[in-house]
Amino acid sequence: MATTSDIRNGLCIRYNHDIYKIIEFLHVKPGKGPAFVRTKMKSVTTGKILDNTFSAGHKIEDVRVETHKFQFLYNDGEFYHFMNQEDYTQIRLLEAALDRPELMKEGEIVTVLINTEDNAPLSVEMPASVTLEVTHTEPGVKGNTATNATKPATVETGAVVNVPLFINEGDKIKIETEKGTYKERVKE
Repeated sequence: MATTSDIRNGLCIRYNHDIYKIIEFLHVKPGKGPAFVRTKMKSVTTGKILDNTFSAGHKIEDVRVETHKFQFLYNDGEFYHFMNQEDYTQIRLLEAALDRPELMKEGEIVTVLINTEDNAPLSVEMPASVTLEVTHTEPGVKGNTATNATKPATVETGAVVNVPLFINEGDKIKIETEKGTYKERVKE
């Protein structure tokens, strides 16, 4: 058993007969009244996001997890298939267990959280950023760069990301996976 002082991003807890992963949290100590922890949790089974407030010192049941490196193999429409880098076993996960599946390309190495009680995969953590090639975007108009303007661009995985006007088809760009936003252009 853990308490609210143990809450951190990425912690998996058992709550309302389901397992949730803490996405965000904030310790609040108001001037009047008891302290509390405001959390945003994501269900690892359904993908549903829940806002919850725990009073300070509240007991929470944490779930012991292990992390393993897996390689993303393919998506068959319903499931995403991964291969363990150590023993080459394969697992499949529903899209709800993934944070940003539209940014994952085949061959990508990700970290999978596995529940140690029953060896069930809980969620997938992507790298901080991914490099993808732009497959379609409208050409930028010369002289239209005075403002911080952006345009939509489709990358090789099919995701659409807003990019600066100077990005063209065939350019490789780095995307922050947490927010799904453009970070920089990658030079070869």
